[in-house]
Amino acid sequence: MVTNTVFGFLRCYLLLAVAAGAGTVAGYDPARLATFVWMGQGLLAVVLLWGWTELADRVRTGDVVGDLLRPVHPVTSYLAADLGRAGYAVLARLLPPVLVGPVFFDVYLPHRWSTAVLFPLSVVLAVVLCFGCRYLVNATAYWLHDVRGPMILWTLSSGVLAGLYFPLRFLPEGLYQALWILTPFPGLFQAPLDVLVEVDPPAVQFALVGGQACWVAVVLAGCRVVQRRAERRLVVQGG
Repeated sequence: MVTNTVFGFLRCYLLLAVAAGAGTVAGYDPARLATFVWMGQGLLAVVLLWGWTELADRVRTGDVVGDLLRPVHPVTSYLAADLGRAGYAVLARLLPPVLVGPVFFDVYLPHRWSTAVLFPLSVVLAVVLCFGCRYLVNATAYWLHDVRGPMILWTLSSGVLAGLYFPLRFLPEGLYQALWILTPFPGLFQAPLDVLVEVDPPAVQFALVGGQACWVAVVLAGCRVVQRRAERRLVVQGG
């Protein structure tokens, strides 16, 4: 919590310095940038980009066999646990940075009634989408047994491509649009934060959340396909 708050000050001053000359950068004024930073710091522990290797560890030790014997599908079981973790993180890790930021910076408060509905929905979709991505990274242990390589690649790419460090709108328009269309990464942070600061008209807000929902369906379906193929591999290995 303290680390998230300290980095909130560093990131906020950096982005405000970027906007100091122009006043508005890529549609973000200083108040929107401050909200983007502080809510992003709070969402970091809720969405949880890094640090989860439970599935990979259980595959490595062989304990995953116990998961396969349970009547609940492993993807459903791990997702339920992750949603519970995220709910606790909202209280323990999201609220402190969100309460500290407005004390020291002018922040943007949403004005549209639709944002009150779309933002929580977008956060839930981001949590589920991130879980699915992390599950796929962990599932590489079925084939590689050592997931340090995929985990390092995920750690290095996810924060930048998800919009955690800076708004993706700062990137060239072609690259920004390609990330939205071809990858699920913007749905992890950029989408809920853009919905919150209302940088787009309402129709685009709905489109952002709809895009998240589509990626959630694709990624969760991919998790189940990978899990099914992994179970066949475990049988081949005699697991």
